[in-house]
Amino acid sequence: MSNCRRDLIITAVALLGLVALGSVPAVGQTPYRAPRTADGKPNLNGIWQALNTANWDVQGHAAAHGPVPLLGAAFAIPPGLGVVEGDEIPYLPAAAAKKKENQANWMKLDPEVKCYLPGIPRATYLPYPFQIVQSPQNILLSYSYAGAVRVINMGAPTKAPADSWMGWSNGRWEGETLVVDVTSQNGDTWFDHAGNFHSDALHVVERYTARSADTLNYEATIEDAKVFSRPWKISMPLYRRVEKNMRLLEYKCPEFAEEVLYGPLRKKTGN
Repeated sequence: MSNCRRDLIITAVALLGLVALGSVPAVGQTPYRAPRTADGKPNLNGIWQALNTANWDVQGHAAAHGPVPLLGAAFAIPPGLGVVEGDEIPYLPAAAAKKKENQANWMKLDPEVKCYLPGIPRATYLPYPFQIVQSPQNILLSYSYAGAVRVINMGAPTKAPADSWMGWSNGRWEGETLVVDVTSQNGDTWFDHAGNFHSDALHVVERYTARSADTLNYEATIEDAKVFSRPWKISMPLYRRVEKNMRLLEYKCPEFAEEVLYGPLRKKTGN
């Protein structure tokens, strides 16, 4: 082997080694520690947004034409890798059949089309920003979509007076992670446009962890014994909106849904 060729091989191996080392965290590397609020808790305040296609389908999916093929690429379904751990949702047999029916008729049945409140976890990965506002007693999450809001109780856990679209949230801190236990959601929200659904027995445990100054890691464990054979989990990064003068703008969509909701009830005029 010539000296020149040998030197080239040695150089290539060395570069590959540097790349490999750069992709592996250093041993003993300290995990990110978020700045603190006045009461010493991780500061998650800010405006955040998911950048994925989970609202179309939480599972991996190929690109496809949209609900109105005549519009061409406009409103087409973008491809996505999915956010479900293992890419499998463990439906019970009857529920799996209902999911397929939902998917085939999503333009008529999807609650988002009607501007209903999105529920948890879907509110997190709708393609619109949301804001976290912390206080020692409560944490407010305000969503751009449909003016949705929810308050996370950070005191002793309380029970909901009734089921609702956004459910009832009790939170606690586990080190760097905000853990939110969400119960008492009605059975009328979906997880996505693909017809993935739940019942009124839904129980969601969310975990928000700062991974850098401008990113959070979001996880949600989903349990519903009426629909699924076991709990399953989704996860994704959330990104801070850092534009100058960024603020949450209103997206009040009920007026856009009036025809969908009430059009068939409109009195028909005679000729």
